[in-house]
Amino acid sequence: MTWWHGEPETAVAWPAVPMPRAPEPPPEEPTEGELLSAAQAGDAVAAHRLGRLYAQRGDRSAARHWWERAAGAGNIDSAYNLGIWHEKHGSLDEAITWYELAAGAGDAEGALNLAGLLLEQRGDVLAARQWFETAAGAGSRPAARRLALLCEDIGDGVAARDWHHRAASAGDLASAHDLAFLSYASGEEVQARAWWEYAARGGHADAAYYLGRLLHACRDPEGAEALYRLAAKVDHPGAASQLGRLALARRDLRTARAWFERAAHLGRVEDQRMAGFVCVELEDPRAASHWFGRAAAGGDAEAAYNFGLLLIAEHNDLNGGEHWLRQAAGCGHQGAAAELETLRSVLGGGTADAGPAGSGAQGASLTGSGARGAGPHGAPVAAQTGEPAAPLWDRPVEPELVARAELAVAAAGRRGGTPLRLSDLTEILGTWDLLTRRLREPVDVAAWLTERSGLHAGAVEHLGAVRMTLLRPGTAPWPTPGEVEHVLATSRSLRKRLGVT
Repeated sequence: MTWWHGEPETAVAWPAVPMPRAPEPPPEEPTEGELLSAAQAGDAVAAHRLGRLYAQRGDRSAARHWWERAAGAGNIDSAYNLGIWHEKHGSLDEAITWYELAAGAGDAEGALNLAGLLLEQRGDVLAARQWFETAAGAGSRPAARRLALLCEDIGDGVAARDWHHRAASAGDLASAHDLAFLSYASGEEVQARAWWEYAARGGHADAAYYLGRLLHACRDPEGAEALYRLAAKVDHPGAASQLGRLALARRDLRTARAWFERAAHLGRVEDQRMAGFVCVELEDPRAASHWFGRAAAGGDAEAAYNFGLLLIAEHNDLNGGEHWLRQAAGCGHQGAAAELETLRSVLGGGTADAGPAGSGAQGASLTGSGARGAGPHGAPVAAQTGEPAAPLWDRPVEPELVARAELAVAAAGRRGGTPLRLSDLTEILGTWDLLTRRLREPVDVAAWLTERSGLHAGAVEHLGAVRMTLLRPGTAPWPTPGEVEHVLATSRSLRKRLGVT
């Protein structure tokens, strides 16, 4: 696309500057001379067309001259084009002036561009909202979406949902996806499902994925799998990961490997680690080392631990193995710390040129690590980069609970919202489920846990309240990171006091 003959269009921060307008050509295109004569006689449309002609030839000053003549005679298309012209060339005050002229005459695109400049370049939220409303009221779907996002950012949730609804009803799939999240966070699960389904049918991959997570949370793995497959068609990494986990649950290791490697190639560290575990099960240590190594380099402690063991057991690389075990232990991985102690005792305090005896001992440990690797997602739980993993939570968690935790993380974190960690929320939900799943008779669970553990009743009740918010959104605001830290501490104390490690 070019603005002027032979000159590529340059990028502008926001909005991307569109092409100038040109009216529909008449049945017989007038010559340049005819346009010039008509324009000089005061024909605004001819002046506008003449400006467009000169713009195509690269004669900027002539194009601007005739557009100004046309705009002065009331041609809104020329006023709009002048706004674009000045926006492209950095004359923002003049661009705003011309957009105001077009917008004031009822031009929706002019109002949309004006609102964008006022918001992004001047930070004038009130004026931007006014012009977004003008454009949206004139039928601009992009303006309705921008207005919805603006209302979200300033905390006007009611207006945000209304404008998302208007944009989504007009076919904006991104707004339908956003509306689904807003509905989910308000506890309106039926509406959330409907909007995600609408967006997914239109080809919105994230909507298909999160609808799959919602179905998984509602104990419908078959329905979820169909949605994951739909999202995976456009290489959605999360969908590929979930398909890998479903295949792994069926013990279809080759299919699981294919899906995990697909997600791993898309940069997902946790799936690089999972691909490593599946390759171990398939007795392909070379591929396992590749994936563990990539995940370990990305800061995954569990992968670093297993990579270290593989280097020792399969390649007799004691120095490399020790390095990665130290990396894992430094992130709080208790198994890695234990293996380092074993390594030191076998080698007598040194690592240079150790023989097969050391690798044999580590090979036995590797076999054990494969068994302990099943964590809350049907997969090991590892520390994030720089995030301590003690106490290590490596127990399986029901898939529907993991799905609820992921939905909460995504919903709470939208538009710069509360940043929560999936591993934390999974541990909270998994702890409560683990400690209470064997209760048969109806009891006050919080009181029972308080009595059995000796913890303060308020701490246990807070844990229960956060858990309920994650499972039943809309009952309370999403927890803050500080609340999550307190509740995690309570969860860990409960497990320790009740003898569940």
